[in-house]
Amino acid sequence: MATDTASDVGTATSNEPIHVDGTTQLDDVVAEHGVVLVDFYADWCGPCQMLEPIVERLATETDATVAKVDVDANQELAAAYGVRGVPTLVLFADGEQVEEIVGLRGEDELRTLVESYAE
Repeated sequence: MATDTASDVGTATSNEPIHVDGTTQLDDVVAEHGVVLVDFYADWCGPCQMLEPIVERLATETDATVAKVDVDANQELAAAYGVRGVPTLVLFADGEQVEEIVGLRGEDELRTLVESYAE
């Protein structure tokens, strides 16, 4: 039985990263969840591959919803957010972009940042 109700939509999180394909889908994810961490990545990017397990743990262990955007498949979306290098993480809180982090960062730093908006 599903326990989700319409009032839970804004606070529900996903325990796995959501792979986003296009602006509309990203807009929907940001609108439906309180805190969203968007990982703009590329399959060929070494630092992106190093960041992937960290992002997956944040999806599982924090109240943030994690969205992943392949910049090669979504070049217009990446350009719309000014992504010039990967990995780039964009953090949304209550539908508004609040942070942008370019490059590889440690799990503790990212967890602290995400949790500061999830409270």
